[in-house]
Amino acid sequence: MGTVTAVSGVNNRSVLIYEIVGTVFIIILGSILHFTFEWSGGNLVVGAFSAVNESVWEHLKLVFWPALLFMLIEYIPLKRTANNFAFSKTIGVYLMVIIIPIVFYSYTAITGKSIFFIDISTFVVAVIIGQLLSYKLLTYRKLSENLNRVSLIALVLLGLAFVLFTFYPPQLPILRDPNTGKYGIPQ
Repeated sequence: MGTVTAVSGVNNRSVLIYEIVGTVFIIILGSILHFTFEWSGGNLVVGAFSAVNESVWEHLKLVFWPALLFMLIEYIPLKRTANNFAFSKTIGVYLMVIIIPIVFYSYTAITGKSIFFIDISTFVVAVIIGQLLSYKLLTYRKLSENLNRVSLIALVLLGLAFVLFTFYPPQLPILRDPNTGKYGIPQ
Protein backbone atom coordinates (compact mmCIF):
# COMPACT_ATOMS: atom_id res chain seq x y z
CA MET A 1 0.00 0.00 0.00
CA GLY A 2 1.55 3.34 -1.07
CA THR A 3 1.58 6.60 0.83
CA VAL A 4 -1.28 9.00 0.32
CA THR A 5 -0.41 12.24 -1.41
CA ALA A 6 -2.36 15.47 -1.60
CA VAL A 7 -2.23 18.44 -3.91
CA SER A 8 1.25 19.11 -5.37
CA GLY A 9 2.55 15.67 -4.38
CA VAL A 10 2.70 16.33 -0.64
CA ASN A 11 3.30 13.14 1.32
CA ASN A 12 0.51 13.37 3.90
CA ARG A 13 1.77 10.47 6.00
CA SER A 14 5.25 11.95 6.40
CA VAL A 15 3.85 15.38 7.30
CA LEU A 16 1.37 13.82 9.73
CA ILE A 17 4.14 11.89 11.50
CA TYR A 18 6.18 15.08 11.91
CA GLU A 19 3.18 16.96 13.29
CA ILE A 20 2.37 14.16 15.77
CA VAL A 21 5.99 14.04 16.94
CA GLY A 22 5.91 17.84 17.12
CA THR A 23 2.82 17.72 19.33
CA VAL A 24 4.55 15.44 21.82
CA PHE A 25 7.77 17.49 21.62
CA ILE A 26 5.96 20.78 22.31
CA ILE A 27 3.99 19.34 25.23
CA ILE A 28 7.06 17.79 26.88
CA LEU A 29 9.45 20.71 26.33
CA GLY A 30 6.75 23.24 27.23
CA SER A 31 6.12 21.42 30.50
CA ILE A 32 9.84 21.47 31.29
CA LEU A 33 10.11 25.19 30.45
CA HIS A 34 7.65 25.92 33.22
CA PHE A 35 10.42 25.12 35.69
CA THR A 36 13.71 25.98 33.93
CA PHE A 37 13.91 29.60 35.10
CA GLU A 38 13.67 28.52 38.73
CA TRP A 39 16.04 25.56 38.16
CA SER A 40 18.59 27.91 36.59
CA GLY A 41 18.68 30.05 39.72
CA GLY A 42 16.99 32.93 37.90
CA ASN A 43 19.33 33.06 34.91
CA LEU A 44 18.11 35.93 32.71
CA VAL A 45 18.91 34.18 29.42
CA VAL A 46 16.88 31.16 30.53
CA GLY A 47 14.14 33.57 31.63
CA ALA A 48 13.78 34.94 28.11
CA PHE A 49 12.62 31.49 26.98
CA SER A 50 10.95 30.15 30.16
CA ALA A 51 8.08 31.18 32.38
CA VAL A 52 9.47 33.66 34.91
CA ASN A 53 6.20 34.04 36.81
CA GLU A 54 2.66 32.65 36.87
CA SER A 55 1.08 35.16 34.46
CA VAL A 56 -0.87 33.93 31.47
CA TRP A 57 1.63 35.67 29.17
CA GLU A 58 4.60 33.82 30.62
CA HIS A 59 2.76 30.53 30.15
CA LEU A 60 2.32 31.30 26.45
CA LYS A 61 6.11 31.00 26.10
CA LEU A 62 5.65 27.32 26.97
CA VAL A 63 3.99 26.71 23.61
CA PHE A 64 5.76 29.36 21.57
CA TRP A 65 9.43 28.45 22.07
CA PRO A 66 9.02 24.66 21.76
CA ALA A 67 6.84 25.10 18.67
CA LEU A 68 9.42 27.43 17.14
CA LEU A 69 12.24 25.01 17.92
CA PHE A 70 10.34 22.10 16.40
CA MET A 71 9.57 24.23 13.35
CA LEU A 72 13.32 24.66 12.86
CA ILE A 73 13.88 20.92 13.37
CA GLU A 74 11.27 19.87 10.83
CA TYR A 75 12.09 22.56 8.26
CA ILE A 76 14.83 20.62 6.44
CA PRO A 77 12.94 17.32 6.07
CA LEU A 78 9.66 19.02 5.15
CA LYS A 79 10.72 22.07 3.13
CA ARG A 80 10.51 20.18 -0.16
CA THR A 81 7.67 17.80 0.71
CA ALA A 82 5.12 20.16 2.30
CA ASN A 83 3.41 23.33 1.16
CA ASN A 84 3.16 26.72 2.84
CA PHE A 85 5.70 25.82 5.52
CA ALA A 86 6.23 29.16 7.29
CA PHE A 87 2.57 30.14 6.94
CA SER A 88 1.36 26.78 8.27
CA LYS A 89 3.65 26.77 11.28
CA THR A 90 3.00 30.43 12.12
CA ILE A 91 -0.78 29.99 11.97
CA GLY A 92 -0.48 26.89 14.17
CA VAL A 93 1.66 28.72 16.74
CA TYR A 94 -0.59 31.78 16.81
CA LEU A 95 -3.63 29.55 17.26
CA MET A 96 -1.99 27.87 20.27
CA VAL A 97 -1.13 31.25 21.75
CA ILE A 98 -4.69 32.52 21.20
CA ILE A 99 -6.57 29.47 22.49
CA ILE A 100 -4.86 29.40 25.90
CA PRO A 101 -5.87 32.87 27.14
CA ILE A 102 -9.35 32.64 25.60
CA VAL A 103 -10.09 29.39 27.42
CA PHE A 104 -8.38 30.53 30.63
CA TYR A 105 -10.20 33.85 30.90
CA SER A 106 -13.51 32.28 29.84
CA TYR A 107 -13.55 29.52 32.42
CA THR A 108 -12.10 31.65 35.23
CA ALA A 109 -14.80 34.27 34.58
CA ILE A 110 -17.34 31.53 35.29
CA THR A 111 -15.57 29.69 38.13
CA GLY A 112 -13.84 32.67 39.71
CA LYS A 113 -10.63 30.69 40.07
CA SER A 114 -7.92 28.89 38.15
CA ILE A 115 -8.20 25.10 38.05
CA PHE A 116 -4.88 23.31 37.48
CA PHE A 117 -6.39 20.37 35.54
CA ILE A 118 -8.20 22.71 33.15
CA ASP A 119 -5.04 24.79 32.65
CA ILE A 120 -2.98 21.71 31.76
CA SER A 121 -5.75 20.34 29.53
CA THR A 122 -6.02 23.69 27.75
CA PHE A 123 -2.28 23.68 27.08
CA VAL A 124 -2.42 20.15 25.61
CA VAL A 125 -5.57 20.80 23.56
CA ALA A 126 -4.16 24.08 22.23
CA VAL A 127 -1.02 22.30 21.04
CA ILE A 128 -3.04 19.52 19.39
CA ILE A 129 -5.34 22.00 17.61
CA GLY A 130 -2.41 24.17 16.49
CA GLN A 131 -0.51 21.18 15.15
CA LEU A 132 -3.63 19.82 13.44
CA LEU A 133 -4.25 23.12 11.66
CA SER A 134 -0.58 23.26 10.75
CA TYR A 135 -0.86 19.76 9.24
CA LYS A 136 -3.94 20.78 7.23
CA LEU A 137 -2.15 23.82 5.81
CA LEU A 138 1.07 21.91 5.13
CA THR A 139 -0.90 19.43 3.01
CA TYR A 140 -3.11 22.07 1.38
CA ARG A 141 -2.49 23.43 -2.10
CA LYS A 142 0.43 25.82 -2.54
CA LEU A 143 -0.51 29.34 -1.48
CA SER A 144 1.19 32.65 -2.25
CA GLU A 145 4.84 32.81 -1.24
CA ASN A 146 4.08 36.25 0.22
CA LEU A 147 2.10 34.51 2.98
CA ASN A 148 5.26 32.68 4.01
CA ARG A 149 7.26 35.91 4.11
CA VAL A 150 4.66 37.81 6.13
CA SER A 151 4.30 34.81 8.45
CA LEU A 152 7.99 34.77 9.26
CA ILE A 153 7.79 38.45 10.18
CA ALA A 154 4.77 37.75 12.42
CA LEU A 155 6.63 34.88 14.10
CA VAL A 156 9.74 36.99 14.72
CA LEU A 157 7.62 39.84 16.15
CA LEU A 158 5.88 37.50 18.58
CA GLY A 159 9.22 36.04 19.67
CA LEU A 160 10.61 39.54 20.22
CA ALA A 161 7.53 40.44 22.26
CA PHE A 162 8.06 37.40 24.49
CA VAL A 163 11.68 38.34 25.14
CA LEU A 164 11.09 42.09 25.48
CA PHE A 165 8.07 41.72 27.80
CA THR A 166 10.07 39.40 30.06
CA PHE A 167 12.37 42.29 30.90
CA TYR A 168 10.12 45.30 30.22
CA PRO A 169 6.56 44.10 30.83
CA PRO A 170 3.70 46.47 30.06
CA GLN A 171 1.27 46.76 32.98
CA LEU A 172 -1.44 44.64 31.34
CA PRO A 173 -3.56 42.02 33.12
CA ILE A 174 -2.29 39.19 30.91
CA LEU A 175 1.27 39.92 32.12
CA ARG A 176 0.38 40.21 35.82
CA ASP A 177 1.39 37.34 38.10
CA PRO A 178 -1.80 36.47 40.02
CA ASN A 179 0.22 35.23 43.00
CA THR A 180 2.40 38.30 43.53
CA GLY A 181 0.57 41.04 41.62
CA LYS A 182 3.87 41.88 39.92
CA TYR A 183 5.02 41.86 36.31
CA GLY A 184 8.02 40.26 34.61
CA ILE A 185 11.00 38.77 36.40
CA PRO A 186 10.51 38.48 40.17
CA GLN A 187 12.75 40.79 42.18
